[in-house]
Amino acid sequence: MAKKQKIEAVDLFCGAGGLTHGLWQAGIAVKAGFDLDPACKYAYEANNDSVFVEADVGTVTAAEINKYFSKNSIRLLAGCAPCQPFSTLANGKGVQDDGKWGLLEQFARLVDEVRPDLITMENVPRVTNHPPYKKFIETLVSLGYHVDAHRVKCADYGIPQVRRRFVLVASAFGPIKLPEKAGKQLTVRDAIGHLQPLGAGQTSKADPLHKARSLTATNLERIKASKPGGTWMDWPEELRAPCHQAKTGASFQSVYARMEWDKPSPTITTQSFNFGTGRFGHPSQNRAITLREAAILQSFPADYIFVDEDEVPSFSTVGRLIGNAVPPRLGEVVGNVFVEHLKSFQ
Repeated sequence: MAKKQKIEAVDLFCGAGGLTHGLWQAGIAVKAGFDLDPACKYAYEANNDSVFVEADVGTVTAAEINKYFSKNSIRLLAGCAPCQPFSTLANGKGVQDDGKWGLLEQFARLVDEVRPDLITMENVPRVTNHPPYKKFIETLVSLGYHVDAHRVKCADYGIPQVRRRFVLVASAFGPIKLPEKAGKQLTVRDAIGHLQPLGAGQTSKADPLHKARSLTATNLERIKASKPGGTWMDWPEELRAPCHQAKTGASFQSVYARMEWDKPSPTITTQSFNFGTGRFGHPSQNRAITLREAAILQSFPADYIFVDEDEVPSFSTVGRLIGNAVPPRLGEVVGNVFVEHLKSFQ
């Protein structure tokens, strides 16, 4: 390998650009991002010096990917396939027939056809329990790649949430290893404690994404009765919903709850702007977290743009872009792994 060759990447399933942005922060030039969701295009291109390609990865060819790589670059192929088929909620629901299962197999196909120098993949921890993952590993090994893959705690990588993910890195050059920890553990206070206070239904004049969803009169009383780190069991009986009173309700204590200031946040989901869908109540203000707070807890920069300045941010659309994203800090850690790895071969 020639000295000081530059790493260039193509990001499959790129979404709003979380992984791409993290790789850029590590000094890796991401040349293009592929995704089927057109809503991702604006955010992806507005924040990253890269091209968004709206395409179904299942139909993308090696030629379409290779045209983005420079002739003498070290080629990195990133493929974070949609995780829904491999999640805890999907188990036992006949998802073997879900077309998304095949996307990991399509990634393996593209690895075989493109033969990149470096590979990374991120997914839910339970992905390792399923046949497509095992076939993916078999493909990498058969092609001669050195692989390291682990379940990681995002909080150990400097991301202010308890999210757990499965991360894989692979290299054609030699053995490669993910770090156990990379960065200081951050809390909710570290991440969003400085932001402007808001009430439910309010939006910051300085940042249209710092907007909190309105609450019904009942839910406003519920959040007022909620304690940081507590559950709906802290509420007076008259505020509890019928489902809470049922025996099955006892197992759903992480909804209608507040975060804690001095701990990492819970996993940020596509519905994290809703008080009732998780532990998404602000630690001290009587509202759910805002879209901007959700993005920052995902480790997006505080000025990351998700919609055009003339567009009113939609909770459902922007919430989906944020919740489905690879945390940029995770991408940065992975990018640094590759950068350090190549120093042994240059």
